[in-house]
Amino acid sequence: MKQIAILGSTGSIGQSTLSIIEKYPGRFAVASLAAGRNVEAAFEQCRRWRPQVVSMATAELADELAKRLSAEGVTGVEAVYGTEGTIRVATLPQVDFVVSAIVGVSGLEATYAAVKAGKTIGLANKEAMVAAGEILTAAAREAGVPLLPIDSEHNAVHQCMRAGTRDEIRRIWLTASGGPFRNLPLEEFSKITVEQALKHPTWVMGRRITIDSATMLNKGLEIIEACRLFNLPPSAVKVTVHPQSTVHSLVEYVDGSILAQISVTDMRLPILYAMSYPERVESDLTFDMAALGHLDFSPPDFERFPCLRLAYEAAEKGGAHSIALNAADEVAVDAFLERVIPFSSIPRTIEEVLENTSECHPATIPEVLALDRQARETAATVVRQLASRDRNSNVSA
Repeated sequence: MKQIAILGSTGSIGQSTLSIIEKYPGRFAVASLAAGRNVEAAFEQCRRWRPQVVSMATAELADELAKRLSAEGVTGVEAVYGTEGTIRVATLPQVDFVVSAIVGVSGLEATYAAVKAGKTIGLANKEAMVAAGEILTAAAREAGVPLLPIDSEHNAVHQCMRAGTRDEIRRIWLTASGGPFRNLPLEEFSKITVEQALKHPTWVMGRRITIDSATMLNKGLEIIEACRLFNLPPSAVKVTVHPQSTVHSLVEYVDGSILAQISVTDMRLPILYAMSYPERVESDLTFDMAALGHLDFSPPDFERFPCLRLAYEAAEKGGAHSIALNAADEVAVDAFLERVIPFSSIPRTIEEVLENTSECHPATIPEVLALDRQARETAATVVRQLASRDRNSNVSA
């Protein structure tokens, strides 16, 4: 039986992982959880799953959780907190598999520590690979542990790659729904509202990733992640717009064969695949073949989605530029969600930050985090400048 640690247990991936564990009690068990700030959800998960260790964001939240557990008579659960707590969750001796699903770079140190400890990693956090992919993959090779993608597109690529060797692959194709604005006139982009941007046509996701899908920056991050995971140059990672979202990715081999992975749009399937690898486990996640009646594929519009162009440029340079791309996007998306800047200023923020980023390749996780903080500070300055320009423009108008 595999003992599972979940980093980000109260988020959508974490909850889906727990539903898989519940469905396969003879295969998987909960060893530890990192639950962030949601004490209520963490309390319910501890009461249901009785992990050995649960980590909260702060000491106050861990203390609150411990008191609630004690009052309820739940024993044997140790409440810890912060980065050290999350590392503890990820590196418990009995843990076999770590689901890395904390949004952003917050879970990077714990993911790295888990790799160094020889744990198999299920990566649902693309930001970790974008910011520190070179470091994580090198550590995984040294430790002899796999990094198994849970992100649906990379999970699909991983499945298709089992049909041949790395040298037999010509390129991979990541599919993108195109988001809610693939047909919106360009002149309307500056008027896009938060509510419109949060209406993804296919997937139900968190707020940041939904906005990233609308700008296609999410697909840009996936390009960088694919380069790191599968050791491919950016030129061998292509994007195709596929509104139906039934084909999750494709792998093209040197003989001209193209293999596609098709399944329901349900994150439980890639989670189950990663947790069961190299086995395939029977599930009830069946696909309705009638959905293949009509499939569309088209090249992405780089003018409509400049974030995709910026991502390819960052992928080519790597290092600090990949870190800055992700950090600047997080700051810009938060500013958009708070209605500080318009939708069209998200790529403008990212581009200005990248223009002010020097070329360097960090060798350690602390160096990655330092570059991340620096890029966020630059992005915050750019956001203030853009917001001021917009205000002045509106006053003049």
